[in-house]
Amino acid sequence: MTLYPPDDPFLFNLTIFGIPLAVRWYGAIIMTGAVIAAYLSANRAMKRGYDPDHVWNQLMLGLVMGIAGARIYYITFEWERFAGDFWGMVNLTTGGLAIHGAIIGALLSVVVYTRWQKLPLWAWLDICVPGFLLGQGIGRWGNFFNQEAYGQPTSLPFGLRIDPEKRVPPFTDMQRYPLDTLFHPTFLYESLWNLAGVGLLLYADRRFGHGAPPEQRRLRTGDMLFIYAVIYSLGRFWIEGLRTDSLCLNGVGGDCAGSFRTAQVVSLLFIALGLVGLLINHRRPLAPPKTDDTPSS
Repeated sequence: MTLYPPDDPFLFNLTIFGIPLAVRWYGAIIMTGAVIAAYLSANRAMKRGYDPDHVWNQLMLGLVMGIAGARIYYITFEWERFAGDFWGMVNLTTGGLAIHGAIIGALLSVVVYTRWQKLPLWAWLDICVPGFLLGQGIGRWGNFFNQEAYGQPTSLPFGLRIDPEKRVPPFTDMQRYPLDTLFHPTFLYESLWNLAGVGLLLYADRRFGHGAPPEQRRLRTGDMLFIYAVIYSLGRFWIEGLRTDSLCLNGVGGDCAGSFRTAQVVSLLFIALGLVGLLINHRRPLAPPKTDDTPSS
């Protein structure tokens, strides 16, 4: 079953009373993922006694800071390309959003919002983190419609067809890589990995966390963030190795010329931070029951 995205990247592209109105599939899918993730988080917040409106209010801040973080991260590692070109930096239509930057921006938005609303940071992260991963899993399908974030050529029957103008060298050589060449659908691999991770996080929370009877609880407040960091980063590390358009420590290239890919290095860092966070979290004395999960008025 060959995967092939629609030729038109626009969900709709209209002109109404002389005003152009266009929405790309990519943006629509990102927003769909964010809204579904917010529904999950709002439901989790309500079950823990919090006002679910906090989730929807934070969503707006999270989107702004997430997009800003994704762009700043990308520009940082591609500075030679953007130096002195302010319009190029802010022009998102040319591409260039990095998921690790989006994660950092989204996490910072939680810090800002919880301080503003006087909510307990770590308990709120426990509520929202499964939604983060769900939004990432859905949002990855935006790469499918943009024909980006694909992998090396593959003989697998569910490979992805990429138009010549969307390819990166050396796959632009149509003699070596004809039109029917299939590529690893790495966006699909990461989407499925993330959705499986959501299931694992929710199961762990129900079986050993807040949803379990008190005598069965093994997870502590804050553990969901650390487990998320490990789960997501393990998948990202191996999937990134298949990518053809990675940000590399020595530039951009299909194989990174023997260099580690930036996302792989960051993934290793996130795994280490997640494991260390779990270790520290479980070595500290237990807080009084329910104190860390008591909603603020």
